[in-house]
Amino acid sequence: MAVGILIGWLAPGFAVELRPLSTVFLRMIKSVVVPIIFGTLVIGIAGHGDDLKRIGRLAIKSIGYFWLMTTVALVIGLVAGNLVKPGVGVTLPPPDPNAPIPQAAPTTFGGFLEHIVPRSFIEAAANGEVLQVVFWATLFALALTQVRGRPKEVMLEFAEGLMEVMFKFVGLVMKYAPIGIGAALAVTVSHSGLGVLVNLAKLILTLYGALLVFGLAAFLPAALLARIPIGRFARMVKDPAIIAFTTTSSDAALPLAMQRMVEFGVPKRIVAFVMPTGYSFNLDGSTLYLGVASLFVAQAAGVDLTLGQQLFMMLTLLITSKGIAGVPRASLVVLSGTLTAFGLPLEGVAVILGVDEVMDMARTMVNLVGNCLATAVVARWEGELAIQTDGAAAASASTLSMAPQRRDA
Repeated sequence: MAVGILIGWLAPGFAVELRPLSTVFLRMIKSVVVPIIFGTLVIGIAGHGDDLKRIGRLAIKSIGYFWLMTTVALVIGLVAGNLVKPGVGVTLPPPDPNAPIPQAAPTTFGGFLEHIVPRSFIEAAANGEVLQVVFWATLFALALTQVRGRPKEVMLEFAEGLMEVMFKFVGLVMKYAPIGIGAALAVTVSHSGLGVLVNLAKLILTLYGALLVFGLAAFLPAALLARIPIGRFARMVKDPAIIAFTTTSSDAALPLAMQRMVEFGVPKRIVAFVMPTGYSFNLDGSTLYLGVASLFVAQAAGVDLTLGQQLFMMLTLLITSKGIAGVPRASLVVLSGTLTAFGLPLEGVAVILGVDEVMDMARTMVNLVGNCLATAVVARWEGELAIQTDGAAAASASTLSMAPQRRDA
């Protein structure tokens, strides 16, 4: 990380040439997201009996937790924006039809429901549509619970083998992580420059401060109420959180995060369901960012939103934020749609674009940590959280890696 920042600062021209090294890392990681989700969901649902009520209970608890957390995040974001007023004094640029500003299609509840169901599993996998993959894999697993005999055993063995191989694949890719992460930071600094932080430092500090408050007001109480050992949890999520922070991509950190939460003591079936679903329903950092950014643009445009308008905006964001993909800067699309719906100028997005990468780092990391915590909390509610010591986790992982060799023998 330090070397990447120095290269981006001292040699920005050379740093731009390092983009392929970062792209290679992201592509290798993202290539295993769909196989891991498919394998873990099939094992998690079809590999643990035919108790569909248990699956439904898990879904209700997860969605309820997600809505609570995202609501708290949005409230904190709006309060921070009203208190600090980061947009006051900002001059918006004139309209530019050629500016690369994301254009969002109108978001409706019906459209969101249609988006969940893929036209093709292959298409959903190729496009990285995590929620569609979760929907299809869940139906596949539910259908598999109704199959008996050898066909079911073959599919379960295939899913288990796929999952184990993909986790080993992630281990190989992580050996390249220092190069990929260093290159990603070098490109980011060379693109934005250290001086860009000065112009919009107030907005950045507002977001970072609000995210810190959210962590203390939401994550910490949730962990304490669920009796999650905070020190061990922090050690487990440290590496995936760094990947999310430096690459600004939740998907890049997903495989390692899932593996670490299993090592933490969360059952695979809970990790397999809660983590991928949370990537569409529980993006706390992105939701908080949307609240701050919307008020920033309104303040920069000189538009005084009433309390009623802000509450209506909050409800709109609560729905539209559920469709944010776990890819870099997808929040800008939702932000553009919200600004259009409330008659605010899209030129505000052009201002934010200059430092969006810096803000995207923090909100993506919060998204990742929030989903990791969700798996542990739901596991505790289900009475299935088995906290292991570091030594026991390592021994378990070693035993797991040796298991195929014993079966072959």
